[in-house]
Amino acid sequence: MFKLLSSIALATLVGVLAAPAAAVEGDGAGCSDHPLFSRMPSYLIQRCETRAFDQHSFWDAKRAEVKVEGKLYEIRYARVPGSADVTRLQIQRNYQAAISKIGGSHLSTDDDGNSYLRLTKDGKELWVHVAAYIPDEWMLTIVEREAMKQDVVADAAALAGGLRGEGHVAVYGLLFDTGKAELKPASDAALVEVAKLLKADMGLRLHVVGHTDNVGEFEANQKLSQARAAAVVAALVGKHGIAAARLQAHGVGSLAPVASNDSEAGRAKNRRVELVK
Repeated sequence: MFKLLSSIALATLVGVLAAPAAAVEGDGAGCSDHPLFSRMPSYLIQRCETRAFDQHSFWDAKRAEVKVEGKLYEIRYARVPGSADVTRLQIQRNYQAAISKIGGSHLSTDDDGNSYLRLTKDGKELWVHVAAYIPDEWMLTIVEREAMKQDVVADAAALAGGLRGEGHVAVYGLLFDTGKAELKPASDAALVEVAKLLKADMGLRLHVVGHTDNVGEFEANQKLSQARAAAVVAALVGKHGIAAARLQAHGVGSLAPVASNDSEAGRAKNRRVELVK
């Protein structure tokens, strides 16, 4: 059976997921177990990979596909030749029991050896896929769900071009935590560019419009989108010296999507703040 983490180790895991497990002789170069789980006896890591941001498909309790984005870990295990056979069911049951004992849940299992698990703790959400169709060589995939870090922010010239061409432009670099209306510090770069846009054209007046996806109650999303738009206006006025009379905050909730809300990728596009001339 899996050796479970102590409560102290688990607290470290859900905080940063940064402390790698010790390597085992015979494992692939640079590979070790994920901190969430120890390994089945008589297995070595054949290969491993960690990607800072990627997407993987999971299947929930209703057998609906959920595409989860975030930091992705892949570990392929191979049974040591000559060791005792392990069944597919043994692998699945071990992971299901391990995740349950640390507060997670078993979502679903199919006939092809795939088990899907999830753990939420201290604001971190981790999804686990055990692909054990061939018990002698199987794959563990774990995604720590998170929004992509916004590395590219439209500059003032690009924002002006969007306003000229379409009459409105989305500013995806204005970032908020889920369900909250306080701008995150990472929004500063985008705010600077919006301020440059306004300072370059002193006659420009803008509607600042908040949008959400359709997750949650409709009226709550309306209020949230209004509060987020107001937070952007307050930052432009208070931190960047833009006259309040040039800006109006509005919230339309989920009423004007630019993509389908049926996928996480679409919902991410719909969560935005737009500038409207």
